[in-house]
Amino acid sequence: MVHVSIHSGLLCSNAAVVRSFGLAPKYEWFDTPEPSGKNEVLVDVLAAGLHPRVRSQADGSHYTRPRALPLIPGIDGVGRMANGQLVYFVAPDTSLGTFAEKAVVDLRRSVPLPETVDPVRIAAAMNPAMSSWVALRRRVDFQPGQKILVLGATGNAGQMAVQIAKLLRASQVIGAGRDSDRLKALLALGADEIVSLADEPERVAKRLGEAASEVDIVLDYLWGQPAERAMLAILTQRSDRSRKLSWVQIGSIAGPTAAVPSVALRAANFHVLGSGQGSVSTANYVAELPALVDAIAADKLQVNAVPFPLSEVETVWHALSDIKERVVFVPTQ
Repeated sequence: MVHVSIHSGLLCSNAAVVRSFGLAPKYEWFDTPEPSGKNEVLVDVLAAGLHPRVRSQADGSHYTRPRALPLIPGIDGVGRMANGQLVYFVAPDTSLGTFAEKAVVDLRRSVPLPETVDPVRIAAAMNPAMSSWVALRRRVDFQPGQKILVLGATGNAGQMAVQIAKLLRASQVIGAGRDSDRLKALLALGADEIVSLADEPERVAKRLGEAASEVDIVLDYLWGQPAERAMLAILTQRSDRSRKLSWVQIGSIAGPTAAVPSVALRAANFHVLGSGQGSVSTANYVAELPALVDAIAADKLQVNAVPFPLSEVETVWHALSDIKERVVFVPTQ
C-alpha cells in the first residue's frame, strides 16, 4: 500500500531500511523512489531474494558497496510494470534496492517474464544461478564435454552450479562440500561424483586430488585455505599438466585471500581468474538473462526457495542461520 507522508508531502511506501551497517534492516515507511531517466520505470515489487551478496551489501562489506545511508538492500527482483507486464530486473547501482513495495527499474537491465512464472522461484534462483552460468558462458571458453569441479557445492549457488554445469553439457561434474546431507543430494541434481570437505585438511586435499585431477574447470565458491590446498593436490596428480585448468574464483566463504603457490603457475597450464561484477560487464550479464530465465521457467533447475512477508524482514534477518533455503521477501501491495 502506498501512503502520502504527512511530513514531506512525498509519496511513501513500505521498505526494508538499513540505517546502520551493524544492524538488521527495519520495515518502515520510506520515500518512494522516482524514475529519472528515459529508460526507467517504477514497478510494484512482487518478490526479491535475500542473496549472500545482499547481506554483504546491507552490512557494508561488499566490494561494490554504496556507502550512503540509509540504504534499501536488494539487488534484483521480480516486478509488475504499470501496463501489467512482469519483469525480472537487476537493480540500478544506487542505495535504493529491491526490498521495498516499489522499485525503479532500468529497462535495459530487465527481461520480460511470462505471466505463468512463479515470481518467488525466479527471484530465488536468478542470482545464485547467474554466478556459474555467467562464469561458464562469459569468463572461460567452456566446451560441452569438459569436466567441472564445484568447490563449495552444498550452498545454494553451488547446488545451482552443479545443475547448470550438467545443463550446459559438462561430461562430468564433481561436487565438493561439507554438509553431508546436501552433499548426497547433489547426486540427484546431476553430480557424477561427490567429495566431502569435512575431514582433516590433508585428507580432504588427497581426496580432491584423486577425484578432480582431470577436470578442466573449477568453480570455486570457497577460496581461502581450502582453495590453497586443493590447487596443488589437483595439479600434482594431473596426468598432463600442460592441459589447461581454469580456476574460477566466484565466492569467498572460507576466506577473502588464498596464497596461490608459485610452482602451480610455473609447472602447469594453470589459469586463475574471477567472475563477478567488474570482471563481467553489466551488458554481458543482461545478455544472459533471457536464456537463464527460460531454463528456470521450464523447470530445468531445481529451486529451493522459502517466501516471507517483507514486513518480517528484521525477524528473518536474525534467524538466517537456521534457514537452509533461499529466502525471498514478498512485499504486501
